[in-house]
Amino acid sequence: MTTAQQALRRLTGGNKRFVAGKARFPTVCKETLAALAKGQKPFATILGCSDSRVPPELIFDANFGELFIIRVAGNVVSPEVMASIQYAGAHLHTPLFVVLGHSGCGAVKAALDYKLHSVHHHSRIQLLVENILPGLAAVDPHLPDAEQLSSAIEANVRWSMRQLLETPEGRRATREGRATLVGAVLDFATGRVRFLPEKHTTAKRS
Repeated sequence: MTTAQQALRRLTGGNKRFVAGKARFPTVCKETLAALAKGQKPFATILGCSDSRVPPELIFDANFGELFIIRVAGNVVSPEVMASIQYAGAHLHTPLFVVLGHSGCGAVKAALDYKLHSVHHHSRIQLLVENILPGLAAVDPHLPDAEQLSSAIEANVRWSMRQLLETPEGRRATREGRATLVGAVLDFATGRVRFLPEKHTTAKRS
């Protein structure tokens, strides 16, 4: 049984291969994929952004069946996202959960534009923006634009993590020691994923 620490090492190792140009993905054939139809046993669950440049399977050099992935613009948390994460915990028993943001996130930039410059967006995009806003309360409006966006992206990752941890299921998993939640940010310039371990919540599985 994979532990959260082992799962995290697999992710960091895969990202190192990706950055070094030594990625192995994909290594399965259609017969292997067909065999996976019998069931899945991913070692990590990832909540990431829908951005086409941030495919978790590639940046972590993971194969079919290894990652349970939920993708939505701005890696925001919604009832549907929470339900997917609950499924991963209750039925797939992944020991590691990751909220993955990325540099230059357009959804976070849209939220900053609304917060600082009152820029309104199309109705559904505005709902997404308003989901992000609570996590940006502490972002310094006097920072240079690039630093401000970087700070907001990390704050948004932490906001998504906080929402997950404050659910009854999140509190129970933390209390019972059944999951580890970490935040991370992908840097487009290098391809490197920077984990934010100082804010993670760890527990052993029962």
